[in-house]
Amino acid sequence: MPPARECIAAAARRESASRTVRCRGPRRRRARVTTRRPGPAPDAVADPIEISHRRVFEITLPMTLAFLTTPLLGMTDIAVVGRIADAETLGGLVVGTLIFDFVFALCNFLRAGTTGLTAQALGAGAKREIEAVLIRAGLLALVISLLLVLLEPLVMALGLLAVAPGPRVAEAASTYVFVRMFSAPFALVNYVILGSVLGRGRSGLALALQILLNGTNIALSILFGLGFGWGIEGVALGTVCGEAAGCLAGLAVLAGGLSGGRLPSHAEIFERRRFLEMLGVNRDIMIRSFCLLAAFTLFTRIGAGLGPVTLAANGLLMTLFMTGSYFLDGVATASEQLAGLAVGARARTAFDRVVSLTSLWGCVIGAVLAAIVLLAGGMLVDLLTTEPGVRVAARLYLPFAAATPLVGALAFVMDGIYIGATWSRTMRDMMVLSLLAFAALGYGLTPAFGNAGLWLGFDVFIGLRGLTLLAALGPQRDRVFAAPPR
Repeated sequence: MPPARECIAAAARRESASRTVRCRGPRRRRARVTTRRPGPAPDAVADPIEISHRRVFEITLPMTLAFLTTPLLGMTDIAVVGRIADAETLGGLVVGTLIFDFVFALCNFLRAGTTGLTAQALGAGAKREIEAVLIRAGLLALVISLLLVLLEPLVMALGLLAVAPGPRVAEAASTYVFVRMFSAPFALVNYVILGSVLGRGRSGLALALQILLNGTNIALSILFGLGFGWGIEGVALGTVCGEAAGCLAGLAVLAGGLSGGRLPSHAEIFERRRFLEMLGVNRDIMIRSFCLLAAFTLFTRIGAGLGPVTLAANGLLMTLFMTGSYFLDGVATASEQLAGLAVGARARTAFDRVVSLTSLWGCVIGAVLAAIVLLAGGMLVDLLTTEPGVRVAARLYLPFAAATPLVGALAFVMDGIYIGATWSRTMRDMMVLSLLAFAALGYGLTPAFGNAGLWLGFDVFIGLRGLTLLAALGPQRDRVFAAPPR
């Protein structure tokens, strides 16, 4: 092996051949990969890709903190409305929030798809393409959001049909949804901004934007809802203003970094192949998100057939899992950005290291979460409910809930890898396969084993997602890294 200094010089001389050079310094060995797309690329910059534990956590930790701010919004809204309104209005807030959570979860492809495409453009050194991805996704977000605003009565009607609340609850929910729907353009563009920022590896900026957005949301919801006495309308208006503040701040920051101070041309933005690629990736991720929501809905539906006590216990246990999932989302975000960076640079060694490091830390985090739920889950259940029957039922099935973050850790990481690499079709297909398996196990095991069978089916579902994606990883990797750069 050449010394580190000679190796870097050799990499610079051979960059046009897109060769991989392994460097070893005098004390420790480190892989450096320098690649560049062939052909004219005036904005391309050949940077070494270094994948390390530190780099993984430089993304994981800020994004975990950012994701953890999200539950504070729901708690604040409930606290505000709960202090100044009756039970029906509070129920309307819960129903309205549920409708938005479902709709916006389906639109999460705007964030995920933008992250993967941006990270690949960054790895390829194509700065103008990074900006073109942002504008393409932003235009798509605006179109979808305007449709949501226009179709708000239909969205509300379908939501009420699915939940079937009482008349006063439905009235309060309709008020909340009507006001909050005006946040849709800002919220969906915020997805795109967050995806672009994460794709560029700027996790600190992503955290700052999320704190600004959620902090403004919380402060104004309290001011409008509690201070001004506007109730549920004030809470919804606070959300609109928070989304608007985050959107304007994000656009201002990104506009300041435009290449040459100008936007990409019309031809660059609407390049047919790139635009169709974005639509295909987003379509597949949306289908994957829909299947994931369907799995949680199916879990709730089957659990409801076991009685209200079991349903409530499952809800508490699922809350513990969803809270822990924010930590797994942090490492999944790191795998998105770093995998996309390696794929864009055609750096196979770096890609393999991304897979190994993020899988390792995902499993470690999953094991820690499992231990916390298993050892402290009883105490957490007691904090969440005082109902004796629910407490007993929740403790009975606590081991199944504790296993969920451990068996599901690989699924979170693999989702991130596939999103970053934009292998969306395979990710979609494996999700559909896993959902079908869960439906079969849920309906097949529950009659014989009760709620234990339902939880076992769910754990198999989330574990199968990770294992099937891992099994498909090798062929996908060989195909991509053997192909010439696009």
